[in-house]
Amino acid sequence: MVIPEITLYQIAKEKFGGKSAGEFVSAVKDTVDAKFKEKESIFLTKEDKTDIIKWMFIFWVGQLAAMLAIAKLIH
Repeated sequence: MVIPEITLYQIAKEKFGGKSAGEFVSAVKDTVDAKFKEKESIFLTKEDKTDIIKWMFIFWVGQLAAMLAIAKLIH
């Protein structure tokens, strides 16, 4: 256990007793770890940024082609 877990264990031990405090700390740690893993998918990696730039370029080219086609139809 690391310092925050030990501190939480000591506080919980006073309230719940030894075995229950250990189970409580384990449950809190598992919940926090699960939340962090859930949130990991939100952060972009370098590969994700590259993909975004690639798709932005493709859409810009498509938009430019559409605008040129409309301009050609008008004239």
